[in-house]
Amino acid sequence: MPVINRIAGFSEEMAAWRQHFHRNPEHGLECHKTAGFVAEKLRSFGVTDIHVGIATSGVVAIIEGQEKGPTIGLRADMDALPLNETSGVPWTSKKEGLMHACGHDGHTAMLLGAAKYLAETRNFSGRVALIFQPAEENYGGAEIMVKEGIMERFDISEVYGLHNTPGTPLGHFYTKPGAIMAGADTFHVDIKGKGAHGAYPHQCADPVMTAVSIAQAFQSIVSRNVDPTEMVVISITQIHTGTVDNIIPEQAYMNGTVRCFKKEVQSVVRQRMQEIVTGHSVSFGVDAKLRYNEGYPATINDAEKSAFAISVAEEVAGKGNVNANQGAEMGAEDFSYMLNERPGAYLFLGIGEAAGLHNPNYDFNDSAAPYGASFFAKLVETAQPVSNN
Repeated sequence: MPVINRIAGFSEEMAAWRQHFHRNPEHGLECHKTAGFVAEKLRSFGVTDIHVGIATSGVVAIIEGQEKGPTIGLRADMDALPLNETSGVPWTSKKEGLMHACGHDGHTAMLLGAAKYLAETRNFSGRVALIFQPAEENYGGAEIMVKEGIMERFDISEVYGLHNTPGTPLGHFYTKPGAIMAGADTFHVDIKGKGAHGAYPHQCADPVMTAVSIAQAFQSIVSRNVDPTEMVVISITQIHTGTVDNIIPEQAYMNGTVRCFKKEVQSVVRQRMQEIVTGHSVSFGVDAKLRYNEGYPATINDAEKSAFAISVAEEVAGKGNVNANQGAEMGAEDFSYMLNERPGAYLFLGIGEAAGLHNPNYDFNDSAAPYGASFFAKLVETAQPVSNN
């Protein structure tokens, strides 16, 4: 089946919700007004089993089907990004320095749309757990919700999520079994040397030269220490040091990100970084220290659940409009924490031509919402059918 007619019928309502979220973005764990709006809408749909304040401002709501059965989890993220919007749309963010530049406003509206339909029809067995999560962009709101026990508390047996993607045709889906998004770690290198006049470099222990050399050596990890068939990225994104042209400074600081899919690759990268920093500390006569922080793990789709989700997406979008084996991406997603706890799948939904994610000109395409809401709804009805249908 294509987009569900009933959901298409209230597409303008979903657009209004989405634009409300866009005007009123919230950051990190502090998504209280967004959560309040979500809870209010759920109550208006007839949903009564609503739990708030999870991971500070997260919401989990339960919709009961017609018969007893398992609980399927559907997740949407609610938080915005610290960015000044330049899109110029009528529903531009009213908060300086904060905007929905990743489409979480659209994700929340799509899950609300699915909730409205599922609460009306109840054409499924078991239960649906609607997970509205804060702090995907930072703080790992999904990890916090998992640690607070949502999987056990609500007896969730499998879990699914969607993310919009600009540049992919409107209403098209893609995903893949196995690793679909990378893990994301951060590293920091603090270098303390000995400053000197720029004209007398022999009197210094140069942190600038050390930083440059470490930066180059880090790239050799990818080319010489990791199997070339593995996917790994090391990006140095900050080097801060110095004040003027004729003073060799005493200190330098470096920062960046590591992206990979396997724990064993992560271990190699971390070990080699430490060896490089330690070696440079000795060879340049400085005090250099590495701080390595493990971040979101890789997002790993369950093979069986991925195949099922792909079949549902094909019913909504048409078989030719679903890529079932898209290449893995080096971006990261904290939905990985939920997939570490329960089998499930993460899919991408095309919104057509639009500014890229995390771009100040970005705006979610409201025409995509019926596809996402229909996918969520059809997923539940197909996974947990009523026995007398």
